[in-house]
Amino acid sequence: MSVQLPPWIQGELKRLAAGEQRSWSAVVRDLLDEALWMRRYPVSVFVDGPTGRRPVLAGAGLEVWEVIRAYKDCGEDFEKIKETLDWLSPWQLRDALHYWHLYPEEIEEELRQQEELKAQAAELYPHLFPRL
Repeated sequence: MSVQLPPWIQGELKRLAAGEQRSWSAVVRDLLDEALWMRRYPVSVFVDGPTGRRPVLAGAGLEVWEVIRAYKDCGEDFEKIKETLDWLSPWQLRDALHYWHLYPEEIEEELRQQEELKAQAAELYPHLFPRL
């Protein structure tokens, strides 16, 4: 497939690829994937985080994995998660759930890493995690 791009876009893509130490093709593929996702689900955006690009609910600041953790804590009950995260719209919640269903490995890995970090923090700072 061939695509004609203005020089300024070509330059920006080359800059991104060099900065991320990835191929031009990989950067383009990821950007197109994000753009198509955000067009289909406009309440979701992608932001840079310490571990790379992350799906976030626009206007809420919550990452998708945070919504999924809460959803699991609610027994995967949609009505309960709507009550728990009542400041989020049903569309935002559905977008997060849809993302999880499309990319389960990504979200499950993030959940696992967050649990690991929590366990490490509890070990290092037990006063922050009182046992009741």
